[in-house]
Amino acid sequence: MSEQNKKIFLAICIIVPFALYCYVYYSQLIRNAPYRFSDFESIVLKYGEGDSLVNHFNSKTGIYQYLNRNDSLVTDTILLREDDLRHLHGKAAQLGFWNLPDDMTSADTTQSPASGTVRATPRFYLQFNYKEKRKTVTLDADFGGNPKMLEAAKSVVDEVIRVINDARDR
Repeated sequence: MSEQNKKIFLAICIIVPFALYCYVYYSQLIRNAPYRFSDFESIVLKYGEGDSLVNHFNSKTGIYQYLNRNDSLVTDTILLREDDLRHLHGKAAQLGFWNLPDDMTSADTTQSPASGTVRATPRFYLQFNYKEKRKTVTLDADFGGNPKMLEAAKSVVDEVIRVINDARDR
């Protein structure tokens, strides 16, 4: 057998089965991913101070209700494009949103320890809805848990708010 035939035989015996194995293994892994964009339905975002989450957005209905600078409640209709939703889904996957705990709220958000005065902490509620499941995270801005988890959750919420504002400006 010549040198060239040996290389061809080696390629057929080693590289081709490895490529087939990778295709079979990873195609099953991707197909069974926990949160797929093909199953994606909507995003719900609510935010406000304390338990009063007066600002809210639902991408399914497109209704966006928020307080403006004059503290008056404004209702607007904003429809996100598929590219916007795909971007938010990808950003959530990139930042590990699926691994965050559902409850990232502080134990006591009403009392300030130094002065004893009542204060309201910004609270965010973010929900990604899929055909058969959903991921919900409730986050306080002063969450005292793992700082990396707090940053990931804040980044996803900030990105959703940014995309909503960009869509509103269009």
